[in-house]
Amino acid sequence: MKWFTRVSLAVSVILLSGCLADSETRTDDQGASDSAFDWQLPQRISLPVEPEDNPMTEAKFQLGRHLFYDTRLSVNGTMSCSGCHEQDKAFSDGRARAVGATSDQHPRNAQGLVNVAWYPVLTWGNPSLSTIEQQIMIPLFGTDPVEHGINETNHAQILLELQNDDTYKALFATAWPDIPDALSGEDAWHYIVASLASFVRGLTSFNSAYDSYLAGDATALSDSAKRGKQLFNGERLECFHCHNGYNMTDSIRDRTMTVYEKPFHNTGLYNVDGLGSYPSSSQGKFEITGKASDMGAFRAPSLRNVALTAPYMHDGSIATLEEVIRTYAAGGRNITSGDNIGDGRLNPYKDSFIVGFDITDDEIQDVIAFLESLTDTTFIENPRFSNPWEQTP
Repeated sequence: MKWFTRVSLAVSVILLSGCLADSETRTDDQGASDSAFDWQLPQRISLPVEPEDNPMTEAKFQLGRHLFYDTRLSVNGTMSCSGCHEQDKAFSDGRARAVGATSDQHPRNAQGLVNVAWYPVLTWGNPSLSTIEQQIMIPLFGTDPVEHGINETNHAQILLELQNDDTYKALFATAWPDIPDALSGEDAWHYIVASLASFVRGLTSFNSAYDSYLAGDATALSDSAKRGKQLFNGERLECFHCHNGYNMTDSIRDRTMTVYEKPFHNTGLYNVDGLGSYPSSSQGKFEITGKASDMGAFRAPSLRNVALTAPYMHDGSIATLEEVIRTYAAGGRNITSGDNIGDGRLNPYKDSFIVGFDITDDEIQDVIAFLESLTDTTFIENPRFSNPWEQTP
């Protein structure tokens, strides 16, 4: 089977595969603390699951880091993974919706790549994408929209450029010592994807002011942030229902879990019926399952570093954290004109806890102060996660 046929089939299966169950049961491998990789985590954080066929190593992480920042991995040499995932923005891009190498606009907002190793499913709305390896295939080889634009006509030339690079020859030899043709063989793209996944999996962020507070430093949070924390975790606002635990999301899996959930939520951004229905290109889990109750249901992202990842929501349609809070306080978004017209408060599939709440302007600022305490400046400044090509003499 030709390379492109194999890749196209794999991408099609990922995009069109049916919904997995909303929870799965797994047997722990009794290796909950075993890893060849230094995850550099606080003691209180459980290790994420590593794929059996792609366990983490430092060599693969460093190879993946080079690939992540390499614009040669695109149809025209202009687009690297970092084009949509910039370190200073917690590996988001600051746009409402991502833009690919050929100027195609993606229907979704580029999420920050923060602690994605702990997600049981990847992307905003596909419950079948359960590994980073699967997800990376979409931007590299997908065609609707074009992101990197690697295809049957250009993949050989792109691969040749990597094969002729002495840096990659050394990195591949170290990362895949048991696969002497990892870069030169017919499965080279498999090893490229696996290495990219290793870098993304290793992007960990648990060093915010809030983490210092949890570790016992009562002065790490301002009084405003402490009040915001109480509001965030209280039943009046109910934020914690979707954003809880050490990764600030209800979509989480680690090695201690034998049962884990894969929830998706409709937060009332649009009305389903009549004026202002959900855009056809951005209907969330419904696009995979076809079930009416899944219309507009999206995975809750982690709120770690959320102050750096504006604009917000699956389509980048809310500009600020204050606007997000006010939208939830209203029980959904009601827009009478413009691009997002419609009354999301009337959405029949809106989650039951999106009912609205009373909140003062001062309380909104307190909640924002708490959300800002989730910013990890060491994460966005860490040279370990930065562009290695800019550091090469």
